[in-house]
Amino acid sequence: MKQLTHYTTNFKKQKHPITLVCDNISNAPNIGSLFRIADAFSIEELILCGKNISLGKRMTKTSRSTEKYVNHRIEKSIKTVITDLKAKNYFLIALEITKNSQELNQFTLNTKLPIALILGDENFGVSEDILNQSDAIVHINMYGNNSSMNVVQATSITLYELTKQLNS
Repeated sequence: MKQLTHYTTNFKKQKHPITLVCDNISNAPNIGSLFRIADAFSIEELILCGKNISLGKRMTKTSRSTEKYVNHRIEKSIKTVITDLKAKNYFLIALEITKNSQELNQFTLNTKLPIALILGDENFGVSEDILNQSDAIVHINMYGNNSSMNVVQATSITLYELTKQLNS
């Protein structure tokens, strides 16, 4: 059986009403990979929030040119972005482990509103202030010794689940 290429796949092109909001994610390979996953799931926008966000050479190496066509912007303050998205009636979902977070595999998306998936800082996660403004908080069950995974892998799993629900 012959492997398909980027040009011979017959995947259905479909935009999903999801915006990724990244709070101070600054690692260049992570940013590049977020561009790739944003393209793969055809989300509306990638918003990178923070003061030291760079789209330099290390990021573009990982992104494989997806930054050229993924709708994105860089903002200094996540608080301003969250206030703006709330005013536009986005359903805010934070990806974080808390006492009250729901298991992603048990979460049911019950909204027709556009979605903002909030991703936390690589070291400190989603801040309590942003968690308090979220409509839902979800986490991915961890079965090993570690209590977290890389932000890109967690985003991939979460986007898979959300788009699966949106498409059913």
